[in-house]
Amino acid sequence: MTTPLVKDRIYRSPQALIGGVLLLAIVGWLGIDALFRGNGRTPWLALAALILIVPLVVAFTLRPAVFAGEDRLRVRNPFRVITLPWGEIATLRSGYSNEVIVKSGAKYQLWAIPVSLRSRKKAARRQAKAQADVRRGRPGGAGRGLGGFGGFGGQIEPDHAAAGPMRAETDKVMDDLREMLESRGPAESAQGEIVVRWAYEVAAPAVAGAVLLAILLVVG
Repeated sequence: MTTPLVKDRIYRSPQALIGGVLLLAIVGWLGIDALFRGNGRTPWLALAALILIVPLVVAFTLRPAVFAGEDRLRVRNPFRVITLPWGEIATLRSGYSNEVIVKSGAKYQLWAIPVSLRSRKKAARRQAKAQADVRRGRPGGAGRGLGGFGGFGGQIEPDHAAAGPMRAETDKVMDDLREMLESRGPAESAQGEIVVRWAYEVAAPAVAGAVLLAILLVVG
């Protein structure tokens, strides 16, 4: 009997994806326009700029992702892919950035799960409001008991949002990853070596574009 394959959980930043697509559209529009309508050195400068900028935009917006599997956590950052067996991870830390800390002490930032201080403050305000509503006997501010907008009974039911602490979305993701680390870390299949691979397919075009642009600027 074969064991069914479990798909990895994939975490990405929607804001980064949207921003990356918009940036690529703007860069492509300006670059292609200069490439085909420019005079003198302008087309060459536009080509060099496109070769430099497009890989960087892709690297920092569209590329980052975190893949959480049964045995491994794979972190795809702008210029590296880090494969981390759960057994080698010491902790997942959230501060001004979200990081994986391995047992050797090395740290790897999770680019695909950015910290939003604004979202944290918003969640804290919602939590404070929910707690105030509970103290006033109005869970969630909805008033589901007698005299409430949508209820007929005399007993107030606790609102789901007030049942537990409210968290920012990226903090919820980190909580999910910590649960997987706790459950899968001791597993025999989750042991192994950490593998770090550099993304030369991203870095090489950007370096080539930077060199070409520098040569064009120096030559004049």
